[in-house]
Amino acid sequence: MEDWDNYNAGLRARGKELSALHPELMKGYGALARGAATTKHLDAKTRELIALAVAITTRCEGCIDAHTRKAKAAGATKEEIAEALGVAIALNAGAALTYSLHVLDAVDGTGQG
Repeated sequence: MEDWDNYNAGLRARGKELSALHPELMKGYGALARGAATTKHLDAKTRELIALAVAITTRCEGCIDAHTRKAKAAGATKEEIAEALGVAIALNAGAALTYSLHVLDAVDGTGQG
């Protein structure tokens, strides 16, 4: 299993390096992240549960680290996090099923021009 504290420290160090190399990129990313965190209808815990579900579907370890910390800070319980992960797992299975249908189309030659 990952040592999340060391992983987080490593990400922060490399993030500072990238920021020095390309400050405008990091400023833009920061603006995007702040904009997404500024909502009128979702509370912080809900946003972080969504972020965790997306993090596992995109397989982003940095996102998993950051949003697990933020979800816990926003009051999310382990049970709530597990339910959010369940939604992501089911959605990934649904996406695989849907794309399997595209394979059947390809096998049958549907849509070939």
